Amino acid sequence: MTSTVTLLRTRRTRRLVLVLGVLVLVVIALATLALTLGAASLPPGKAVLALFGIGDDGDLFVVQRLRLPRIGAALLAGAAFGLAGALFQSTLRNPLASPDILGIATGASLGAVTALLGFGLTGLAVSASAFAGAAVIALLIWFFAWRQGLHSMRFVLVGVGFAYLASSLLAWTLASADERDAASALVWTVGSVADVRGTELAVLGAGLVVLALVVAGISRWQAPLALGDDHARGLGVRTDGARVLTLLTAVGLVALATSVVGPLAFVALVAPAIARNLLDDGGPALSVSVATGATLVLAADVVAQHGLLGVAAPTGIVTGLVGAPYLLWLLATHEKRSRS
Repeated sequence: MTSTVTLLRTRRTRRLVLVLGVLVLVVIALATLALTLGAASLPPGKAVLALFGIGDDGDLFVVQRLRLPRIGAALLAGAAFGLAGALFQSTLRNPLASPDILGIATGASLGAVTALLGFGLTGLAVSASAFAGAAVIALLIWFFAWRQGLHSMRFVLVGVGFAYLASSLLAWTLASADERDAASALVWTVGSVADVRGTELAVLGAGLVVLALVVAGISRWQAPLALGDDHARGLGVRTDGARVLTLLTAVGLVALATSVVGPLAFVALVAPAIARNLLDDGGPALSVSVATGATLVLAADVVAQHGLLGVAAPTGIVTGLVGAPYLLWLLATHEKRSRS
């Protein structure tokens, strides 16, 4: 028995290392592509040298000031959304549990647009308002979903209701604003990594590191929670406290990423599902969800810049085009499983 368990763990570890290795190679390939493509195209050799500060001033400016921050923002935001989605889905035991569907990302958009159009704020103040918007929606969902404990189905249903409410308020805010002002706020409805650099990028990176350390501390709860409350309690997990702390951390990740790059649709929904399929062990797949989310957003940004019929588009447009069909497929298969 012991040898069988050891063998299974060894196989799982090897598969995890293999999957992460492949994803890292894909990220490197996509990053190299992102560094070379554009109006000022560069050969891969020059792009890599400029990355390390070698080359003429023009190459250094294009690579280090324009393209590298965008790549960093895509990777960090994708990692945050992927990890948040994995925490939501494993804790609530529902593949449909996602910040997009629960209204938390929409709440961040509403906070940012309200600050921008209602109070004329700019810069980090808008990002802080987006963070606050996500937090307020999450607290409201919590308040209305809590009934002597936090139950996954009630949390999801209440979240869907608040998603519609936040979307309606966002649409009303945009419709009430001046057309030119509303156009400047549209990025907060779809999401983009194009203009993230400097302080915002540093805040995103530092915040992600802090929250990832929290996740490392609570990750031991995820597998028991995914088995259900009775099994989790039998394994010594205080389910309500573990679920609350985990979801608070997930909300923090969503609020952080959305406050910097806007709501990149469906990344938090799709990345954990892909990660679980890659590992094929039914676990929460936190580390692979991080890598998958980063890969998806970077790939979407490359396509958004260079692949949509030659027209540059916000990153969130591409993630939405990929995620919407997946959501329809997931809803159809989920309904079939429920009936069987």
